[in-house]
Amino acid sequence: MANQRRYMMCFHHASVYALCLLFLLPLLTACLGQSAPPQNNKPTPATQTSSIVCSSHSSNPVTLNMYYGSEKQAWMQDVVADFNNQHITACDGPITVKATPIGSGQSMQQIVDGTIKPDIWSPAGAVWLTLINQQWQEKHNSQLIATGAEDSPPLVTSPVVIAMWQPEAQALGWPAKPIGWNTIAQLSTNPRGWAAYGHPEWGDFKFGHTHPDYSNSGLDAVIAENYATVNKSRNLTTSDVANTSSREFVANVESSVIHYGESTGFFADKMFNNGPNYLSAAVMYESLVVEANNGKTYPHLKYPVVAIYPQEGTFYSDHPFAVLQADWVTAAKKTAAQAFRNFLLGPQAQHKALQYGFRPSSPSVPSASPIDSSHGVDPTQPKATLQVPSATVVKAIKTSWNEQRRKVDVTLILDRSGSMAETLNGASKIDAAKQGLAEFVGLLGDKDGLGLTAFSDNADVLSPVTDLGPKRKDVINQINAITPSGDTRLYNTIAEQVASLRALPSKHIKAIVVLTDGMDNFNQLTANQLATQLTPANNDTNAGEGVKVFTIAYGGDADVQGLTKIANAGGGQEYAGNPGNIRQVYQSISQFF
Repeated sequence: MANQRRYMMCFHHASVYALCLLFLLPLLTACLGQSAPPQNNKPTPATQTSSIVCSSHSSNPVTLNMYYGSEKQAWMQDVVADFNNQHITACDGPITVKATPIGSGQSMQQIVDGTIKPDIWSPAGAVWLTLINQQWQEKHNSQLIATGAEDSPPLVTSPVVIAMWQPEAQALGWPAKPIGWNTIAQLSTNPRGWAAYGHPEWGDFKFGHTHPDYSNSGLDAVIAENYATVNKSRNLTTSDVANTSSREFVANVESSVIHYGESTGFFADKMFNNGPNYLSAAVMYESLVVEANNGKTYPHLKYPVVAIYPQEGTFYSDHPFAVLQADWVTAAKKTAAQAFRNFLLGPQAQHKALQYGFRPSSPSVPSASPIDSSHGVDPTQPKATLQVPSATVVKAIKTSWNEQRRKVDVTLILDRSGSMAETLNGASKIDAAKQGLAEFVGLLGDKDGLGLTAFSDNADVLSPVTDLGPKRKDVINQINAITPSGDTRLYNTIAEQVASLRALPSKHIKAIVVLTDGMDNFNQLTANQLATQLTPANNDTNAGEGVKVFTIAYGGDADVQGLTKIANAGGGQEYAGNPGNIRQVYQSISQFF
Protein backbone atom coordinates (compact mmCIF):
# COMPACT_ATOMS: atom_id res chain seq x y z
CA MET A 1 0.00 0.00 0.00
CA ALA A 2 2.90 2.38 0.70
CA ASN A 3 4.17 1.75 -2.82
CA GLN A 4 0.75 2.46 -4.24
CA ARG A 5 0.55 5.78 -2.34
CA ARG A 6 3.96 6.79 -3.68
CA TYR A 7 2.79 6.04 -7.20
CA MET A 8 -0.43 8.02 -6.79
CA MET A 9 1.48 11.04 -5.42
CA CYS A 10 3.60 11.00 -8.56
CA PHE A 11 0.56 10.71 -10.76
CA HIS A 12 -1.12 13.77 -9.24
CA HIS A 13 1.88 16.06 -9.52
CA ALA A 14 2.36 16.57 -13.23
CA SER A 15 5.53 18.61 -12.80
CA VAL A 16 7.44 15.65 -11.44
CA TYR A 17 5.50 12.87 -13.09
CA ALA A 18 8.09 12.13 -15.76
CA LEU A 19 10.89 11.95 -13.20
CA CYS A 20 8.85 9.67 -10.92
CA LEU A 21 7.99 7.44 -13.83
CA LEU A 22 11.63 7.11 -14.79
CA PHE A 23 12.65 5.88 -11.35
CA LEU A 24 9.47 4.05 -10.40
CA LEU A 25 8.55 2.25 -13.61
CA PRO A 26 9.30 -1.19 -12.16
CA LEU A 27 7.25 -0.25 -9.10
CA LEU A 28 4.42 1.03 -11.27
CA THR A 29 4.13 -2.14 -13.26
CA ALA A 30 4.23 -4.26 -10.13
CA CYS A 31 1.39 -2.24 -8.60
CA LEU A 32 -0.74 -2.54 -11.73
CA GLY A 33 -0.01 -6.20 -12.24
CA GLN A 34 0.58 -5.68 -15.99
CA SER A 35 3.15 -4.32 -18.40
CA ALA A 36 3.68 -0.68 -19.21
CA PRO A 37 2.53 0.50 -22.64
CA PRO A 38 4.92 -0.68 -25.36
CA GLN A 39 7.52 1.71 -26.75
CA ASN A 40 7.87 1.81 -30.55
CA ASN A 41 5.49 -1.16 -30.83
CA LYS A 42 8.06 -3.52 -29.31
CA PRO A 43 6.85 -6.44 -27.17
CA THR A 44 6.87 -5.64 -23.48
CA PRO A 45 7.74 -8.23 -20.82
CA ALA A 46 4.82 -8.93 -18.50
CA THR A 47 5.09 -8.06 -14.82
CA GLN A 48 3.05 -10.42 -12.68
CA THR A 49 1.31 -10.28 -9.36
CA SER A 50 2.21 -13.96 -9.14
CA SER A 51 5.56 -15.30 -10.24
CA ILE A 52 6.11 -16.76 -13.72
CA VAL A 53 8.95 -19.25 -13.82
CA CYS A 54 10.42 -19.79 -17.28
CA SER A 55 12.24 -23.04 -17.94
CA SER A 56 13.13 -21.81 -21.42
CA HIS A 57 12.80 -18.70 -23.57
CA SER A 58 11.99 -18.05 -27.21
CA SER A 59 10.87 -15.21 -29.44
CA ASN A 60 8.00 -17.23 -30.89
CA PRO A 61 4.63 -15.49 -30.68
CA VAL A 62 1.98 -17.18 -28.52
CA THR A 63 -1.73 -17.32 -29.37
CA LEU A 64 -4.14 -18.13 -26.56
CA ASN A 65 -7.62 -19.41 -27.38
CA MET A 66 -10.17 -18.47 -24.75
CA TYR A 67 -13.86 -19.38 -24.51
CA TYR A 68 -15.83 -17.36 -22.00
CA GLY A 69 -19.37 -16.83 -20.73
CA SER A 70 -21.14 -14.41 -23.06
CA GLU A 71 -22.54 -12.45 -20.08
CA LYS A 72 -19.27 -10.51 -19.89
CA GLN A 73 -18.79 -10.06 -23.63
CA ALA A 74 -18.69 -6.25 -23.68
CA TRP A 75 -16.06 -6.10 -20.93
CA MET A 76 -13.98 -8.92 -22.41
CA GLN A 77 -13.91 -7.37 -25.88
CA ASP A 78 -12.67 -4.14 -24.34
CA VAL A 79 -9.93 -5.58 -22.14
CA VAL A 80 -8.76 -8.20 -24.65
CA ALA A 81 -8.24 -5.41 -27.19
CA ASP A 82 -6.23 -3.51 -24.55
CA PHE A 83 -4.10 -6.55 -23.83
CA ASN A 84 -3.44 -7.40 -27.47
CA ASN A 85 -2.48 -3.80 -28.25
CA GLN A 86 0.26 -3.88 -25.61
CA HIS A 87 2.16 -6.81 -27.22
CA ILE A 88 2.90 -8.31 -23.82
CA THR A 89 5.40 -11.14 -23.48
CA ALA A 90 6.02 -13.75 -20.80
CA CYS A 91 8.63 -16.46 -21.44
CA ASP A 92 8.21 -16.35 -25.22
CA GLY A 93 7.20 -13.85 -27.89
CA PRO A 94 4.23 -11.44 -27.93
CA ILE A 95 0.95 -12.88 -26.68
CA THR A 96 -2.29 -12.60 -28.65
CA VAL A 97 -5.61 -13.64 -27.13
CA LYS A 98 -8.49 -14.86 -29.29
CA ALA A 99 -11.58 -14.79 -27.09
CA THR A 100 -14.92 -16.34 -28.07
CA PRO A 101 -18.19 -15.67 -26.17
CA ILE A 102 -20.42 -18.71 -25.66
CA GLY A 103 -22.94 -20.07 -23.17
CA SER A 104 -21.33 -21.81 -20.21
CA GLY A 105 -23.18 -25.10 -20.61
CA GLN A 106 -22.71 -25.16 -24.36
CA SER A 107 -18.97 -24.60 -24.15
CA MET A 108 -18.64 -27.21 -21.40
CA GLN A 109 -20.28 -29.85 -23.56
CA GLN A 110 -18.18 -28.93 -26.59
CA ILE A 111 -14.97 -29.17 -24.56
CA VAL A 112 -15.97 -32.58 -23.24
CA ASP A 113 -16.96 -33.72 -26.74
CA GLY A 114 -13.66 -32.44 -28.16
CA THR A 115 -15.23 -30.08 -30.70
CA ILE A 116 -13.42 -27.09 -29.17
CA LYS A 117 -10.02 -27.04 -27.45
CA PRO A 118 -9.55 -23.78 -25.59
CA ASP A 119 -6.44 -22.99 -23.59
CA ILE A 120 -8.44 -20.82 -21.18
CA TRP A 121 -12.05 -21.30 -20.11
CA SER A 122 -14.05 -18.74 -18.16
CA PRO A 123 -17.65 -19.84 -17.63
CA ALA A 124 -20.03 -17.53 -15.79
CA GLY A 125 -19.85 -19.45 -12.52
CA ALA A 126 -17.63 -21.89 -10.62
CA VAL A 127 -20.33 -24.57 -10.63
CA TRP A 128 -19.35 -25.36 -14.23
CA LEU A 129 -15.79 -26.22 -13.13
CA THR A 130 -17.23 -28.88 -10.85
CA LEU A 131 -19.45 -30.24 -13.61
CA ILE A 132 -16.76 -30.36 -16.31
CA ASN A 133 -14.29 -32.07 -13.98
CA GLN A 134 -16.84 -34.78 -13.25
CA GLN A 135 -17.53 -35.40 -16.93
CA TRP A 136 -13.85 -35.23 -17.87
CA GLN A 137 -12.98 -37.67 -15.09
CA GLU A 138 -15.58 -40.12 -16.37
CA LYS A 139 -14.27 -39.86 -19.91
CA HIS A 140 -10.51 -39.46 -19.44
CA ASN A 141 -9.85 -40.52 -15.83
CA SER A 142 -8.24 -37.16 -15.05
CA GLN A 143 -9.10 -33.66 -13.88
CA LEU A 144 -9.32 -30.96 -16.56
CA ILE A 145 -9.38 -28.02 -14.15
CA ALA A 146 -7.00 -27.67 -11.21
CA THR A 147 -8.88 -27.29 -7.93
CA GLY A 148 -6.36 -25.44 -5.77
CA ALA A 149 -7.44 -22.25 -4.00
CA GLU A 150 -5.45 -20.03 -6.40
CA ASP A 151 -5.89 -22.03 -9.60
CA SER A 152 -9.09 -20.46 -11.00
CA PRO A 153 -9.54 -16.99 -9.51
CA PRO A 154 -12.72 -14.98 -10.21
CA LEU A 155 -12.27 -12.26 -12.81
CA VAL A 156 -15.33 -10.20 -11.91
CA THR A 157 -18.46 -10.88 -9.87
CA SER A 158 -22.15 -10.17 -10.25
CA PRO A 159 -24.88 -11.48 -7.96
CA VAL A 160 -27.64 -13.52 -9.58
CA VAL A 161 -30.82 -11.52 -9.01
CA ILE A 162 -34.47 -11.43 -9.97
CA ALA A 163 -34.93 -8.33 -12.13
CA MET A 164 -38.38 -6.80 -11.61
CA TRP A 165 -40.16 -3.65 -12.67
CA GLN A 166 -40.00 -1.19 -9.78
CA PRO A 167 -43.79 -0.55 -9.49
CA GLU A 168 -44.43 -4.28 -9.36
CA ALA A 169 -41.73 -4.82 -6.74
CA GLN A 170 -43.27 -2.00 -4.68
CA ALA A 171 -46.68 -3.69 -4.93
CA LEU A 172 -45.06 -6.69 -3.22
CA GLY A 173 -43.78 -4.48 -0.40
CA TRP A 174 -40.25 -3.84 -1.69
CA PRO A 175 -37.94 -2.45 -0.38
CA ALA A 176 -39.27 -2.68 3.18
CA LYS A 177 -40.46 -6.26 2.78
CA PRO A 178 -37.97 -8.91 1.65
CA ILE A 179 -38.87 -10.85 -1.49
CA GLY A 180 -37.75 -14.36 -2.24
CA TRP A 181 -38.54 -17.58 -4.05
CA ASN A 182 -41.59 -18.22 -1.88
CA THR A 183 -43.03 -14.92 -3.14
CA ILE A 184 -42.37 -15.98 -6.74
CA ALA A 185 -44.05 -19.35 -6.16
CA GLN A 186 -47.14 -17.66 -4.69
CA LEU A 187 -47.34 -15.17 -7.56
CA SER A 188 -46.88 -17.90 -10.14
CA THR A 189 -49.78 -19.99 -8.87
CA ASN A 190 -52.26 -17.28 -7.87
CA PRO A 191 -55.12 -17.45 -10.44
CA ARG A 192 -55.82 -13.76 -9.91
CA GLY A 193 -52.27 -12.77 -10.88
CA TRP A 194 -51.42 -9.17 -10.09
CA ALA A 195 -55.07 -8.47 -9.23
CA ALA A 196 -54.33 -10.18 -5.89
CA TYR A 197 -51.99 -7.25 -5.20
CA GLY A 198 -54.38 -4.53 -6.34
CA HIS A 199 -53.22 -4.28 -9.95
CA PRO A 200 -55.46 -6.19 -12.37
CA GLU A 201 -54.09 -4.01 -15.19
CA TRP A 202 -50.82 -5.97 -15.01
CA GLY A 203 -52.45 -9.31 -15.83
CA ASP A 204 -50.78 -12.58 -14.84
CA PHE A 205 -47.34 -12.87 -13.31
CA LYS A 206 -44.97 -13.67 -16.19
CA PHE A 207 -41.58 -15.08 -15.25
CA GLY A 208 -38.43 -16.11 -17.08
CA HIS A 209 -35.06 -17.76 -16.67
CA THR A 210 -32.66 -19.44 -19.04
CA HIS A 211 -32.27 -23.16 -19.65
CA PRO A 212 -30.20 -24.73 -16.83
CA ASP A 213 -28.49 -27.19 -19.17
CA TYR A 214 -26.92 -24.36 -21.15
CA SER A 215 -26.89 -21.17 -19.10
CA ASN A 216 -25.35 -20.27 -15.75
CA SER A 217 -28.16 -18.02 -14.53
CA GLY A 218 -30.76 -20.68 -15.31
CA LEU A 219 -28.80 -23.34 -13.45
CA ASP A 220 -28.30 -21.02 -10.48
CA ALA A 221 -32.05 -20.29 -10.49
CA VAL A 222 -33.17 -23.90 -10.25
CA ILE A 223 -30.52 -24.70 -7.61
CA ALA A 224 -31.78 -21.73 -5.58
CA GLU A 225 -35.38 -22.94 -5.94
CA ASN A 226 -34.39 -26.30 -4.45
CA TYR A 227 -32.53 -24.63 -1.59
CA ALA A 228 -35.51 -22.40 -0.82
CA THR A 229 -38.00 -25.20 -0.43
CA VAL A 230 -35.94 -26.98 2.26
CA ASN A 231 -34.86 -23.73 3.97
CA LYS A 232 -31.15 -24.38 3.52
CA SER A 233 -28.23 -22.36 2.23
CA ARG A 234 -25.67 -25.16 2.07
CA ASN A 235 -25.28 -28.96 2.18
CA LEU A 236 -28.15 -29.62 -0.25
CA THR A 237 -28.67 -33.36 -0.77
CA THR A 238 -30.24 -35.54 -3.43
CA SER A 239 -32.91 -36.45 -0.87
CA ASP A 240 -33.78 -32.75 -0.52
CA VAL A 241 -34.18 -32.52 -4.29
CA ALA A 242 -36.25 -35.68 -4.57
CA ASN A 243 -38.81 -34.99 -1.84
CA THR A 244 -42.36 -34.25 -2.90
CA SER A 245 -42.52 -30.73 -1.50
CA SER A 246 -39.36 -29.70 -3.40
CA ARG A 247 -40.73 -31.03 -6.66
CA GLU A 248 -44.05 -29.27 -6.13
CA PHE A 249 -42.33 -26.00 -5.23
CA VAL A 250 -40.16 -26.07 -8.35
CA ALA A 251 -43.20 -26.88 -10.50
CA ASN A 252 -45.07 -23.92 -8.97
CA VAL A 253 -42.27 -21.47 -9.76
CA GLU A 254 -41.80 -22.85 -13.26
CA SER A 255 -45.53 -22.66 -14.06
CA SER A 256 -45.28 -18.93 -14.83
CA VAL A 257 -42.22 -19.16 -17.12
CA ILE A 258 -43.07 -17.80 -20.59
CA HIS A 259 -40.12 -19.60 -22.20
CA TYR A 260 -36.54 -20.59 -21.43
CA GLY A 261 -33.45 -19.87 -23.54
CA GLU A 262 -29.67 -20.08 -23.80
CA SER A 263 -28.81 -16.42 -23.19
CA THR A 264 -29.42 -14.24 -20.16
CA GLY A 265 -28.86 -11.21 -22.37
CA PHE A 266 -31.71 -12.33 -24.64
CA PHE A 267 -34.09 -12.23 -21.66
CA ALA A 268 -32.85 -8.78 -20.73
CA ASP A 269 -33.45 -7.49 -24.25
CA LYS A 270 -36.93 -8.98 -24.46
CA MET A 271 -37.96 -7.77 -21.00
CA PHE A 272 -36.57 -4.26 -21.22
CA ASN A 273 -37.62 -3.63 -24.83
CA ASN A 274 -41.13 -5.12 -24.58
CA GLY A 275 -42.13 -3.99 -21.10
CA PRO A 276 -44.11 -5.54 -18.22
CA ASN A 277 -46.81 -7.01 -20.47
CA TYR A 278 -44.16 -9.35 -21.87
CA LEU A 279 -42.26 -10.19 -18.67
CA SER A 280 -42.91 -9.29 -15.05
CA ALA A 281 -39.57 -10.55 -13.79
CA ALA A 282 -36.60 -12.61 -14.92
CA VAL A 283 -33.51 -14.17 -13.39
CA MET A 284 -30.39 -12.40 -14.59
CA TYR A 285 -27.23 -10.73 -13.35
CA GLU A 286 -27.04 -7.55 -11.32
CA SER A 287 -24.85 -6.09 -14.09
CA LEU A 288 -27.80 -6.27 -16.51
CA VAL A 289 -30.01 -4.34 -14.09
CA VAL A 290 -27.32 -1.65 -13.92
CA GLU A 291 -27.23 -1.59 -17.71
CA ALA A 292 -31.03 -1.35 -17.93
CA ASN A 293 -31.05 1.81 -15.82
CA ASN A 294 -28.12 3.60 -17.43
CA GLY A 295 -30.39 5.53 -19.80
CA LYS A 296 -28.38 4.49 -22.86
CA THR A 297 -28.84 0.81 -23.59
CA TYR A 298 -32.64 0.89 -23.25
CA PRO A 299 -33.67 4.53 -23.79
CA HIS A 300 -37.40 3.70 -23.87
CA LEU A 301 -37.57 1.69 -20.65
CA LYS A 302 -41.19 1.55 -19.47
CA TYR A 303 -40.33 1.77 -15.75
CA PRO A 304 -37.13 1.59 -13.70
CA VAL A 305 -35.92 -1.93 -13.00
CA VAL A 306 -34.75 -3.13 -9.59
CA ALA A 307 -32.67 -6.09 -8.52
CA ILE A 308 -34.36 -8.45 -6.08
CA TYR A 309 -31.81 -10.37 -4.01
CA PRO A 310 -33.83 -13.43 -2.90
CA GLN A 311 -34.12 -13.49 0.88
CA GLU A 312 -33.36 -17.22 0.95
CA GLY A 313 -29.97 -16.53 -0.64
CA THR A 314 -28.40 -16.40 -4.07
CA PHE A 315 -25.15 -17.02 -5.92
CA TYR A 316 -22.40 -14.79 -7.15
CA SER A 317 -21.60 -15.25 -10.80
CA ASP A 318 -17.84 -15.20 -10.31
CA HIS A 319 -16.45 -15.83 -13.82
CA PRO A 320 -13.47 -18.05 -12.90
CA PHE A 321 -10.34 -17.98 -15.05
CA ALA A 322 -9.28 -21.58 -15.66
CA VAL A 323 -6.25 -22.77 -17.63
CA LEU A 324 -7.03 -26.24 -18.89
CA GLN A 325 -4.86 -29.18 -17.87
CA ALA A 326 -4.94 -30.65 -21.36
CA ASP A 327 -2.24 -31.94 -23.68
CA TRP A 328 -2.78 -29.10 -26.17
CA VAL A 329 -1.95 -26.44 -23.54
CA THR A 330 1.82 -26.11 -23.88
CA ALA A 331 4.21 -24.72 -21.31
CA ALA A 332 4.46 -21.52 -23.37
CA LYS A 333 0.70 -21.16 -23.34
CA LYS A 334 0.54 -21.75 -19.59
CA THR A 335 2.98 -18.94 -18.84
CA ALA A 336 1.26 -16.67 -21.37
CA ALA A 337 -2.09 -17.43 -19.74
CA GLN A 338 -0.68 -16.43 -16.36
CA ALA A 339 0.41 -13.08 -17.80
CA PHE A 340 -3.05 -12.54 -19.29
CA ARG A 341 -4.71 -13.48 -16.01
CA ASN A 342 -2.61 -10.95 -14.13
CA PHE A 343 -3.57 -8.28 -16.65
CA LEU A 344 -7.29 -9.01 -16.20
CA LEU A 345 -6.93 -8.83 -12.42
CA GLY A 346 -5.01 -5.56 -12.57
CA PRO A 347 -6.59 -2.19 -11.70
CA GLN A 348 -7.00 -1.03 -15.31
CA ALA A 349 -9.13 -4.00 -16.38
CA GLN A 350 -10.94 -4.13 -13.04
CA HIS A 351 -11.92 -0.45 -13.22
CA LYS A 352 -13.33 -1.13 -16.67
CA ALA A 353 -15.42 -3.96 -15.21
CA LEU A 354 -17.24 -1.36 -13.12
CA GLN A 355 -18.18 0.53 -16.27
CA TYR A 356 -20.03 -2.57 -17.46
CA GLY A 357 -21.93 -3.04 -14.20
CA PHE A 358 -19.74 -5.78 -12.69
CA ARG A 359 -18.29 -5.80 -9.22
CA PRO A 360 -14.51 -6.04 -9.43
CA SER A 361 -12.84 -9.07 -7.93
CA SER A 362 -9.76 -7.11 -6.90
CA PRO A 363 -10.04 -5.77 -3.33
CA SER A 364 -7.97 -2.75 -4.37
CA VAL A 365 -10.78 -1.55 -6.67
CA PRO A 366 -13.84 -0.49 -4.63
CA SER A 367 -17.34 -1.38 -5.85
CA ALA A 368 -18.40 2.20 -6.40
CA SER A 369 -20.90 3.74 -8.81
CA PRO A 370 -22.70 2.46 -10.86
CA ILE A 371 -23.30 -0.23 -8.22
CA ASP A 372 -25.85 1.97 -6.44
CA SER A 373 -29.55 2.54 -5.87
CA SER A 374 -29.88 4.95 -8.79
CA HIS A 375 -29.10 2.00 -11.03
CA GLY A 376 -31.58 -0.27 -9.23
CA VAL A 377 -29.06 -2.29 -7.23
CA ASP A 378 -27.81 -2.49 -3.65
CA PRO A 379 -24.06 -2.80 -2.99
CA THR A 380 -24.78 -4.18 0.51
CA GLN A 381 -26.60 -7.17 -0.94
CA PRO A 382 -26.84 -10.11 -1.07
CA LYS A 383 -27.16 -10.80 2.64
CA ALA A 384 -27.10 -14.56 2.16
CA THR A 385 -25.17 -16.63 -0.37
CA LEU A 386 -25.70 -20.25 -1.33
CA GLN A 387 -23.14 -23.04 -1.46
CA VAL A 388 -22.50 -24.67 -4.84
CA PRO A 389 -23.74 -28.27 -4.48
CA SER A 390 -21.78 -31.32 -5.53
CA ALA A 391 -21.91 -32.48 -9.14
CA THR A 392 -24.15 -35.38 -8.10
CA VAL A 393 -26.69 -33.04 -6.52
CA VAL A 394 -26.59 -30.68 -9.50
CA LYS A 395 -27.30 -33.61 -11.80
CA ALA A 396 -30.30 -34.57 -9.65
CA ILE A 397 -31.55 -30.96 -9.73
CA LYS A 398 -31.37 -30.81 -13.53
CA THR A 399 -33.16 -34.15 -13.86
CA SER A 400 -35.91 -33.04 -11.49
CA TRP A 401 -36.25 -29.69 -13.23
CA ASN A 402 -36.74 -31.38 -16.58
CA GLU A 403 -39.72 -33.20 -15.09
CA GLN A 404 -41.16 -30.14 -13.33
CA ARG A 405 -40.45 -27.47 -15.96
CA ARG A 406 -43.28 -25.84 -17.85
CA LYS A 407 -44.11 -27.97 -20.86
CA VAL A 408 -44.39 -26.76 -24.46
CA ASP A 409 -46.87 -27.18 -27.29
CA VAL A 410 -44.80 -26.71 -30.43
CA THR A 411 -45.71 -27.03 -34.10
CA LEU A 412 -42.85 -27.84 -36.45
CA ILE A 413 -43.35 -26.50 -39.97
CA LEU A 414 -41.08 -27.68 -42.80
CA ASP A 415 -40.87 -26.23 -46.29
CA ARG A 416 -41.02 -29.10 -48.79
CA SER A 417 -41.15 -26.97 -51.95
CA GLY A 418 -39.21 -28.09 -55.02
CA SER A 419 -36.17 -25.98 -54.20
CA MET A 420 -35.56 -28.09 -51.09
CA ALA A 421 -34.42 -30.89 -53.43
CA GLU A 422 -31.32 -28.88 -54.28
CA THR A 423 -27.89 -29.25 -52.71
CA LEU A 424 -26.03 -26.49 -50.90
CA ASN A 425 -22.27 -26.77 -50.57
CA GLY A 426 -22.56 -30.39 -51.64
CA ALA A 427 -25.18 -31.33 -49.03
CA SER A 428 -28.85 -32.15 -49.62
CA LYS A 429 -31.01 -29.35 -48.23
CA ILE A 430 -34.02 -31.55 -47.49
CA ASP A 431 -32.01 -34.41 -45.94
CA ALA A 432 -30.08 -32.13 -43.59
CA ALA A 433 -33.27 -30.30 -42.58
CA LYS A 434 -35.06 -33.57 -41.83
CA GLN A 435 -32.12 -34.81 -39.74
CA GLY A 436 -32.10 -31.59 -37.70
CA LEU A 437 -35.85 -31.77 -37.24
CA ALA A 438 -35.70 -35.39 -36.06
CA GLU A 439 -33.00 -34.53 -33.51
CA PHE A 440 -35.14 -31.63 -32.26
CA VAL A 441 -37.98 -34.08 -31.63
CA GLY A 442 -35.59 -36.22 -29.63
CA LEU A 443 -34.83 -33.29 -27.30
CA LEU A 444 -38.47 -32.86 -26.22
CA GLY A 445 -40.12 -34.71 -23.36
CA ASP A 446 -42.92 -37.23 -23.57
CA LYS A 447 -45.39 -34.79 -21.99
CA ASP A 448 -44.58 -31.98 -24.39
CA GLY A 449 -47.12 -31.42 -27.13
CA LEU A 450 -45.89 -31.62 -30.71
CA GLY A 451 -47.41 -31.07 -34.12
CA LEU A 452 -45.89 -31.49 -37.59
CA THR A 453 -46.88 -29.64 -40.75
CA ALA A 454 -45.22 -29.72 -44.19
CA PHE A 455 -46.06 -27.26 -46.94
CA SER A 456 -45.49 -26.45 -50.59
CA ASP A 457 -48.52 -25.46 -52.69
CA ASN A 458 -50.67 -26.67 -49.81
CA ALA A 459 -50.17 -27.19 -46.11
CA ASP A 460 -50.49 -30.75 -44.83
CA VAL A 461 -50.92 -31.30 -41.11
CA LEU A 462 -49.06 -34.58 -40.76
CA SER A 463 -49.64 -34.72 -37.01
CA PRO A 464 -51.76 -32.38 -34.85
CA VAL A 465 -50.43 -31.08 -31.52
CA THR A 466 -50.78 -33.89 -28.98
CA ASP A 467 -48.51 -35.45 -26.34
CA LEU A 468 -45.29 -36.53 -27.99
CA GLY A 469 -44.62 -39.66 -25.94
CA PRO A 470 -47.07 -42.11 -27.59
CA LYS A 471 -46.29 -40.95 -31.14
CA ARG A 472 -42.57 -40.16 -31.07
CA LYS A 473 -41.59 -42.97 -33.43
CA ASP A 474 -44.46 -42.19 -35.83
CA VAL A 475 -43.44 -38.52 -36.00
CA ILE A 476 -39.86 -39.45 -36.87
CA ASN A 477 -41.16 -41.71 -39.65
CA GLN A 478 -43.37 -38.90 -40.95
CA ILE A 479 -40.41 -36.53 -41.05
CA ASN A 480 -38.27 -39.05 -42.92
CA ALA A 481 -41.04 -39.57 -45.51
CA ILE A 482 -41.27 -35.87 -46.53
CA THR A 483 -40.27 -35.30 -50.17
CA PRO A 484 -39.85 -31.95 -51.96
CA SER A 485 -42.01 -30.58 -54.80
CA GLY A 486 -44.19 -27.55 -55.60
CA ASP A 487 -44.22 -23.87 -54.63
CA THR A 488 -43.99 -21.98 -51.31
CA ARG A 489 -47.19 -21.30 -49.37
CA LEU A 490 -45.37 -19.85 -46.37
CA TYR A 491 -47.21 -17.05 -44.59
CA ASN A 492 -50.70 -18.54 -44.77
CA THR A 493 -49.34 -21.81 -43.37
CA ILE A 494 -47.80 -20.02 -40.40
CA ALA A 495 -50.98 -18.02 -39.79
CA GLU A 496 -53.12 -21.16 -39.77
CA GLN A 497 -50.90 -22.94 -37.28
CA VAL A 498 -50.72 -19.88 -35.01
CA ALA A 499 -54.53 -19.82 -34.92
CA SER A 500 -54.59 -23.54 -34.16
CA LEU A 501 -52.17 -23.16 -31.24
CA ARG A 502 -54.06 -20.19 -29.85
CA ALA A 503 -57.19 -22.32 -29.75
CA LEU A 504 -55.55 -25.05 -27.64
CA PRO A 505 -56.81 -24.94 -24.04
CA SER A 506 -53.52 -26.13 -22.50
CA LYS A 507 -51.41 -23.92 -20.24
CA HIS A 508 -48.18 -24.92 -21.96
CA ILE A 509 -45.70 -22.59 -23.64
CA LYS A 510 -46.89 -22.26 -27.23
CA ALA A 511 -44.44 -21.98 -30.10
CA ILE A 512 -43.92 -22.57 -33.81
CA VAL A 513 -40.62 -23.47 -35.46
CA VAL A 514 -40.68 -22.92 -39.22
CA LEU A 515 -37.93 -23.61 -41.77
CA THR A 516 -38.08 -22.28 -45.33
CA ASP A 517 -35.55 -21.84 -48.12
CA GLY A 518 -37.46 -19.44 -50.36
CA MET A 519 -39.85 -16.55 -50.81
CA ASP A 520 -43.59 -16.91 -50.35
CA ASN A 521 -45.10 -17.12 -53.86
CA PHE A 522 -48.64 -17.90 -52.76
CA ASN A 523 -49.45 -14.20 -52.35
CA GLN A 524 -52.51 -14.33 -50.12
CA LEU A 525 -50.85 -12.96 -46.97
CA THR A 526 -47.76 -10.75 -46.74
CA ALA A 527 -45.03 -10.81 -44.13
CA ASN A 528 -46.17 -7.42 -42.83
CA GLN A 529 -49.77 -8.58 -42.49
CA LEU A 530 -48.70 -11.73 -40.63
CA ALA A 531 -46.40 -9.72 -38.34
CA THR A 532 -49.34 -7.44 -37.53
CA GLN A 533 -51.44 -10.48 -36.59
CA LEU A 534 -48.67 -11.72 -34.29
CA THR A 535 -47.97 -8.37 -32.60
CA PRO A 536 -49.78 -8.14 -29.24
CA ALA A 537 -52.24 -5.30 -28.80
CA ASN A 538 -51.17 -2.42 -26.56
CA ASN A 539 -53.74 -3.48 -23.96
CA ASP A 540 -52.69 -7.14 -23.98
CA THR A 541 -51.53 -7.54 -20.40
CA ASN A 542 -50.27 -11.07 -21.07
CA ALA A 543 -48.34 -10.46 -24.27
CA GLY A 544 -45.54 -12.74 -23.11
CA GLU A 545 -47.90 -15.72 -23.12
CA GLY A 546 -48.59 -15.40 -26.87
CA VAL A 547 -47.53 -17.85 -29.56
CA LYS A 548 -43.85 -17.36 -30.33
CA VAL A 549 -42.63 -18.02 -33.85
CA PHE A 550 -39.03 -19.10 -34.40
CA THR A 551 -38.03 -18.79 -38.04
CA ILE A 552 -35.14 -20.37 -39.93
CA ALA A 553 -33.98 -18.73 -43.15
CA TYR A 554 -32.49 -21.80 -44.84
CA GLY A 555 -29.92 -20.69 -47.40
CA GLY A 556 -29.44 -17.44 -49.27
CA ASP A 557 -32.77 -17.37 -51.13
CA ALA A 558 -35.01 -17.16 -48.05
CA ASP A 559 -36.88 -13.97 -47.14
CA VAL A 560 -34.69 -13.01 -44.19
CA GLN A 561 -36.30 -9.61 -43.72
CA GLY A 562 -39.83 -11.02 -43.66
CA LEU A 563 -38.89 -13.92 -41.40
CA THR A 564 -37.20 -11.56 -38.96
CA LYS A 565 -40.32 -9.37 -38.76
CA ILE A 566 -42.48 -12.41 -38.06
CA ALA A 567 -40.15 -13.76 -35.35
CA ASN A 568 -39.77 -10.42 -33.60
CA ALA A 569 -43.50 -9.66 -33.66
CA GLY A 570 -44.41 -12.34 -31.13
CA GLY A 571 -41.22 -12.60 -29.08
CA GLY A 572 -39.46 -15.35 -31.03
CA GLN A 573 -36.16 -15.24 -32.87
CA GLU A 574 -34.89 -15.59 -36.45
CA TYR A 575 -32.01 -17.92 -37.32
CA ALA A 576 -29.82 -18.31 -40.40
CA GLY A 577 -29.53 -21.96 -41.38
CA ASN A 578 -27.80 -24.13 -43.95
CA PRO A 579 -27.20 -27.89 -44.26
CA GLY A 580 -23.93 -27.51 -42.38
CA ASN A 581 -25.34 -25.85 -39.25
CA ILE A 582 -29.02 -26.78 -39.23
CA ARG A 583 -28.66 -29.37 -36.47
CA GLN A 584 -27.08 -26.75 -34.20
CA VAL A 585 -29.83 -24.25 -35.12
CA TYR A 586 -32.56 -26.68 -34.09
CA GLN A 587 -30.68 -27.46 -30.88
CA SER A 588 -30.42 -23.74 -30.09
CA ILE A 589 -34.16 -23.30 -30.57
CA SER A 590 -34.88 -26.30 -28.35
CA GLN A 591 -33.24 -24.44 -25.46
CA PHE A 592 -36.26 -22.15 -25.26
CA PHE A 593 -38.43 -25.09 -24.11
